[in-house]
Amino acid sequence: MPRPVIAFACDHGGFPLKARLLVALEAAGCDVLDLGTESTAPVDYPDYAAALGRAIIEKRAARGVLVCGSGVGASVAANKLPGIRAALCHDSFSARQGVEDDDCNVLCLGARVVGPELAADLVDIWLKARFSGAARHVRRLEKIRQLETNALTFK
Repeated sequence: MPRPVIAFACDHGGFPLKARLLVALEAAGCDVLDLGTESTAPVDYPDYAAALGRAIIEKRAARGVLVCGSGVGASVAANKLPGIRAALCHDSFSARQGVEDDDCNVLCLGARVVGPELAADLVDIWLKARFSGAARHVRRLEKIRQLETNALTFK
């Protein structure tokens, strides 16, 4: 069975968590597509959100983990991309439920909000979660797709 490919990206604020999360992803049996950054030198999080989202849209990765200082900017940027459902999670319930109910394909974390061990635990919980496929959740996801499709003509 092939190992899932998980895209990983962070900005300078997320960089302090990078090494720990790459270890967590590999320990969970994933191949990692590392999209940077490589240091704490200031960079712009939308660039890394775009690279990660593109990897998922192009099917080079099944899912993604995106980290910035708070997680907020990264999640806002990632959610602008069609087909990306990024969830900012700081607790185990949200990490699991975001996948089970909302089919989130990007986990966003705030490196200045959660410590390295909690972040690794959240990655593990998120990776193990599976979309329920329940009719109400499928219906809601279709409404999200419609919002994406109609975004430029939104009334």
